Amino acid sequence: MARNTERRAALVDAAVAVLAREGARGLTFRAVDAEAAVPVGTASNYFSDRDDLLNQVDTHLHRRLAPDPAVLAGLLAAPRDRALVLEFMRDLLGRATRDRTGYLALFEMRLEATRRPTLRASYTASVRGDLEQAMEFHRDAGLPGGDRTVAVLYLAVLGLLLEHLTLPGVLADALPGVAVPDGLLETIVTTIVPDDDDGGDGDREGAGNRA
Repeated sequence: MARNTERRAALVDAAVAVLAREGARGLTFRAVDAEAAVPVGTASNYFSDRDDLLNQVDTHLHRRLAPDPAVLAGLLAAPRDRALVLEFMRDLLGRATRDRTGYLALFEMRLEATRRPTLRASYTASVRGDLEQAMEFHRDAGLPGGDRTVAVLYLAVLGLLLEHLTLPGVLADALPGVAVPDGLLETIVTTIVPDDDDGGDGDREGAGNRA
């Protein structure tokens, strides 16, 4: 099996682009080769089968879409309050907007996981791990709210990202005069995350970095 790490990374990035543009049905080794501008048969030398390719896309996207540690460190210099949670969510929204292709590929992975039991098992574990990491981060940072706060915030922001990256006109047309998605993001955080004086959500155990 080929071990050229730079070529492998380029092929996985090509797979992300194909997945976002064509959907899972269009994700073939031949399409990946064409997207990466490499000879036909190259991808098949790097990935044993389609499940292997999808699993490596998952691993790659985990790194590609992760927050910048320097940005996190800068944000953590601020008071640990609801305003800081909003800044973390703004960073997430900014990353999703800048790498729309990557996030669309994530959505396609979710859909494909409903059809492929092996991928469903591995991808469920991957996404659950992200959520648990987000809860741990929230707890360790001393941010307001608990694990349930993080879970509800995760669900709400995931829905916002889905609309914003796929059908942005839905929210913009339905809410004239509201800044979409920025104003809605602020509303989500204000609604879900307690003030310091609110006493939390009764579960002080646990905001997400990857939706």
